[in-house]
Amino acid sequence: MQDGRESTRNCILTFVLGISMLINCSPKTKKATLPLAPPQAFSDSGTEALPDRWWTVFGDTTMNALVDSALQSNFNLATAWQRLREAQAIVDRESSSLFPDLNAIFEGELRRPEFDDTERLELGLTSQYEIDLWGRIRSRIEAERYRERATFADYQTAALSLSAEVVRTWYQLIEAQNQLELVEEQIETNENVLNLIEARFGTGQIRSVDILRQRQLLEATREQKIAAESRIQVLQHQLVVLLGRPPQEKIEIVHKDLPELPPLPAMGIPMELVRRRPDVQRAYSQLQAADRDLASAISNQYPRLTLTASASTRGESAGNLFQDFAGSFVGSLLAPLLDAGERGAEVDRTKSVKQQRLYEYGQTILLSFQEVEDALIQEKKQLERIRSLEQQVGFARQSYEQLRIEYFNGVSDYIDVLTALTDEQQLRRDRLSARLVLLEFRIALYRAMAGGFETGTEAEEES
Repeated sequence: MQDGRESTRNCILTFVLGISMLINCSPKTKKATLPLAPPQAFSDSGTEALPDRWWTVFGDTTMNALVDSALQSNFNLATAWQRLREAQAIVDRESSSLFPDLNAIFEGELRRPEFDDTERLELGLTSQYEIDLWGRIRSRIEAERYRERATFADYQTAALSLSAEVVRTWYQLIEAQNQLELVEEQIETNENVLNLIEARFGTGQIRSVDILRQRQLLEATREQKIAAESRIQVLQHQLVVLLGRPPQEKIEIVHKDLPELPPLPAMGIPMELVRRRPDVQRAYSQLQAADRDLASAISNQYPRLTLTASASTRGESAGNLFQDFAGSFVGSLLAPLLDAGERGAEVDRTKSVKQQRLYEYGQTILLSFQEVEDALIQEKKQLERIRSLEQQVGFARQSYEQLRIEYFNGVSDYIDVLTALTDEQQLRRDRLSARLVLLEFRIALYRAMAGGFETGTEAEEES
């Protein structure tokens, strides 16, 4: 009897030693490297450090409060957070495969033949555990962990996009209100000019067609007012929905002017941008997940070892249920022999997916560089455009004043005066729109440079 136990113990030790040697043969994965050589520097740079909550550089406390409210209440952002929770649960589910499961068994049987009743009860525990010989399970878990990181990067990207959308909509709303005020001022100007022309009509110096042309300009300016009022309402709806509120709510805005452009931020080196941007980090995590999927597919071609243990007791009644116990320990090795190339095809598929993720990673990096460079050149050229518009507004104002004097002195035709007045008013509206576009280019630059930031949801979940 002693020799039998010693023989069993030696078999188990040999088995465990063999398993440990097999585990060291797990397939290795290659470390992902940057698929392109990044540039040494961006085309322009400032000296101001950009904070994580980048919108605070504008110094607008009302807007800051709106962004904070959106980060707490926006439904799209809340959906992205729940996707992260889902990804975390998947990691927990896959991690459970590293541990044995334990199940309870209870069976009862009662037979009633013609002359005698038979009763049988069984109570037991059974456990099953797959030894991760080749790292297949660990690779699968690591893949899900990288997908969780990618999902968190998606959440950070959603928060960053939301903050940019709120800031952009806020300044669009301010610009729309300024446009409305400007159009109302132009309506008053056009009404005064019309009254002046009508007053001189009786002297014979003014033609009736001049009055009609001025009335047409007045109506066109009133049409501009209608469009501005409609735009304000639409932007109001858009902003409150971003805050997670019904569009019927209103946001009261006292008179505000568009802010001056903050100093250009320090751009840093392009590699810092790669490490900071959440969309780039997402692409990197997806690449790493594909690499672990490949390792899992390779391991799936190798044998699997499963251990099963059970312990149970049986009895003919509840009274003698615990008198006799039985146990078993079984090890089974499943080795694939023929599968018509299924596992090999899966390895080829995951290799292709990994290459796709590598190219997507490289493209994401390139686009991040492009977005920064685009914003820099657009801002630079927009500043030049605004300076040109400033000059044009000045020239148009001078032309109108001079032509108006000549017209009332009988030197010029009214069509010249009307053209000069129309041009001057349109240029003033264009100048205001150009200032908004300049701000939008700066917002795009901040959006392209910014990394992830804490929204407050993370802290609430931890608490």
